[in-house]
Amino acid sequence: MVAPVGPYSPAVRAGPWLVCSGQLGLSGLSDSPELVEGGLVAQARQALANVSNLLAGRGLEWANVVKTTVYLTDMSHYAAFNEVYSDALGANRPARSVVAVAGLPMGALVEIEVWAYDGSQAG
Repeated sequence: MVAPVGPYSPAVRAGPWLVCSGQLGLSGLSDSPELVEGGLVAQARQALANVSNLLAGRGLEWANVVKTTVYLTDMSHYAAFNEVYSDALGANRPARSVVAVAGLPMGALVEIEVWAYDGSQAG
């Protein structure tokens, strides 16, 4: 798993919910991960893979995700992001927001956060 780039938890359980902090297109298992090269598509694929790893590490998968929030530094990347996102999620279609932002940590082009529901943890 990629180490956080700030003082936060990558994911927190709250009852049956897993709230995942925004994931960038970072690779590497060291204390100093780096953005993958290749622009928006490469960063989006890596960010989605990082989310997948967070979920899997807690026994969940994309089918458990009910909400995603995507931050793009350039809305002209919207269509390209949608292609990568659709490929990664397959038939899953959680609720989603896409927000344009002025900047992201480390100069990233995309950041993805998710909320996942784990029915096995429900009261």
